[in-house]
Amino acid sequence: MALYRAEQPPEALGSGPQETGWSVWPVTCGLAATADADTGAVDLPLFEHDLQADGLLEPTRLFAPTRAPRRAVMCFFQEVIDKFGDNPHATMTNVYRGRPMYETERLGERVAFFYPGLGAPPAVSSMEEAVAMGCRSFIAVGGAGSLVPELTLGHAVVVDRAIRDEGTSYHYMAPFRTVAPDPGATAALVAALRQRGVPFLVGGTWTTDAIFRETAQLARRRAAEGCLTVEMEAAAFFAVGRFRQVQVAQLLYAGDTLADDAWDARDWVNARTVRELMFKLALDAAASLTLEGDQTGG
Repeated sequence: MALYRAEQPPEALGSGPQETGWSVWPVTCGLAATADADTGAVDLPLFEHDLQADGLLEPTRLFAPTRAPRRAVMCFFQEVIDKFGDNPHATMTNVYRGRPMYETERLGERVAFFYPGLGAPPAVSSMEEAVAMGCRSFIAVGGAGSLVPELTLGHAVVVDRAIRDEGTSYHYMAPFRTVAPDPGATAALVAALRQRGVPFLVGGTWTTDAIFRETAQLARRRAAEGCLTVEMEAAAFFAVGRFRQVQVAQLLYAGDTLADDAWDARDWVNARTVRELMFKLALDAAASLTLEGDQTGG
């Protein structure tokens, strides 16, 4: 079992933490951890991991391959899936039992799409099932809260890194502050947006489990770190992608806003035209990816 101190991440994980003005708790992780009243050291089981071992519920032993399309879109817009989902490929049985994975053809390629579930644990469970079924590249598309005032409702954001303020990613990847998406899949998203002439920004996102604990101070500090948005899944998706060796990228649109120390819903869930456009862009990006073995089809 690997042991880390949170303020001293391993060299292999990249450069040290950015200077953000945060006060850092001294955190010792793993079996060496002890609570210390003098130093404030805290034993966090979240940072204990066994990344070299299979899980007792290994997805490949639970879910049979289905010859699923190797390209997939994880879409958080249920009404869009209902509108375009006219060709079910298989029934997903893990999180939302009975929800279908749909299949379509885009740019001459088979592409799957499905609703993954809200929040990192269910969304990752759905992604794990899709990997076991045969998917090898994923474009996630959803809405997010805006952390900066210039992100008007509907503005597209391509995520280039995610702050790991959730729990799921730490079970797939050693502790470090951020995680990046697959560069090839991210480039495919950028190309799809440019091809359609859709304005977009590239930047970070803050992935958190606790929507009711997104304080004004935290929102300002995440924005200062380069985060444009806040959502609940991106960091976990990227960590799973690295662990399972599959491609993952994330497209978001600015929905509600937390900028200027206030929350405004902006009726973001009813931005139907934007949501359909984002879904189609995700399909384009997924279909354009070149995967190993493309010459054999699939």
